[in-house]
Amino acid sequence: MRVLVVEDSRTLADALVEGLQDEGMAVDVAHDGVQAAIKLDLNDFDVVVLDRDLPVVHGDTICRMVTERDNPAMVLMLTASATPAQRVSGLSLGADDYLTKPFHFPELVLRVRALARRRPLAQARVFRAAGIELDPLHHTASRDGRRLDLSAKEFAVLEALMRAQQGVLSAEDLLAQVWDENADPFTNTVQVTMSRLRRKLGEPPAIETIAGVGYRVTERF
Repeated sequence: MRVLVVEDSRTLADALVEGLQDEGMAVDVAHDGVQAAIKLDLNDFDVVVLDRDLPVVHGDTICRMVTERDNPAMVLMLTASATPAQRVSGLSLGADDYLTKPFHFPELVLRVRALARRRPLAQARVFRAAGIELDPLHHTASRDGRRLDLSAKEFAVLEALMRAQQGVLSAEDLLAQVWDENADPFTNTVQVTMSRLRRKLGEPPAIETIAGVGYRVTERF
């Protein structure tokens, strides 16, 4: 899952980025509306966590920009205003959810995951293949009934592969979906994470390497 955090408070933005990354999400950040607009043009995001009161370009404008795209991200709007009128106006702009500051971080995580699942291009709530059962909302994974103890990045790689529905994802695809804009394109972190994930999945092999192309789950959904 790839998330764009748009927040002008650098302290809050840093906390959001760090917390969402700890949950296995690929997270980019923008501190004003112009930065947000540029990053929205460059990348495809599943969810945008959007501060409404942004400098330079207002959050309302960014919200409309997101919702008018051909492949819109889901928008979780953040604001210090908790009045019903403000919530209604935010949702009327096309925001998919609304959270007032201050907020409880675990609630924000659940809302982000729920929005990603509701995105029109998202597939089933629970993914199943090769004996694997993966539930992104509750962040659980098992194989043949055995609970898998996965790191945040291992879980995110497995989720990306399961969402691909036996399609092949290259290392570059996985870097874009699981890591973020700061990932080194020459790093071997995908290969290292894949090796650890395969060991935890056990036998028979559940992830196939297509030489020169990428990776895919071996069993059709």
